[in-house]
Amino acid sequence: MVTTIQEVYLENKDTKTFLFRYPVKIKPGQFFMIWIPDVDEIPLSCSYIDDTIKGITFRRIGDATKKLFELEIGDKIGVRGPYGNGFNIEDGKILFIGGGTGIITLTPAVEEARNKGIDTTVIIGVKTEEELIFEERLKETGSKIYITTDDGSKGYKGFASDLAYKLLSREKFSSIITCGPELMMKKIMDIRNDIPMQASLERYMKCGIGLCGHCVIGKGLRVCIDGPVFNHQKLEHIKDFGLYRRDASGRKIFFK
Repeated sequence: MVTTIQEVYLENKDTKTFLFRYPVKIKPGQFFMIWIPDVDEIPLSCSYIDDTIKGITFRRIGDATKKLFELEIGDKIGVRGPYGNGFNIEDGKILFIGGGTGIITLTPAVEEARNKGIDTTVIIGVKTEEELIFEERLKETGSKIYITTDDGSKGYKGFASDLAYKLLSREKFSSIITCGPELMMKKIMDIRNDIPMQASLERYMKCGIGLCGHCVIGKGLRVCIDGPVFNHQKLEHIKDFGLYRRDASGRKIFFK
């Protein structure tokens, strides 16, 4: 459907949030296909979830998101979905690990967990303090928040996975939920100590409904309908997890 942008928030110099009316039920971790008129259609996670109002948060990195970044209140976008599998939020003590824009996908999951009274710890990992988003929003949930920056400009100096390793060595968690750079998530997978884990993966998508085959991973799994959230049991059998992705032409792009 075509909907009108109701509110716009500048999260940092390259990241915006749009709120719009879209009265459908959605689980944290699911995504929309967003149509930018005269440009393209792209997948974006839902970053705000209310009964009637939904939100997307995105960084301008390509032609489509650069054009989307130019839109303001009153402009129209097309929305399809939600698609894919969301996170399963279960009782216990959950460690959330978000790297870069991955925190966009995780934040509604943290809010749902806290609404259920679940103990939550959140690691937000970014390259530099200027890239931080949703820090105050997450603090408002009452979660324990840790910040990591590659350059040490705020919080722990180092990678989110490094701090996760320290936390996992001294605290007991019932599950791990993560989204971010795939190499980071692969590292989390390797250090999880048999703790149940869910990870939201990103692949090139065109249709969002399992028809085009662009987002296939492992042995025929389609990220758009079998994911984007995968549990550790499935991740263990996906040989290209943390190794490579494919571009629009199908060429392998190895993670560095």
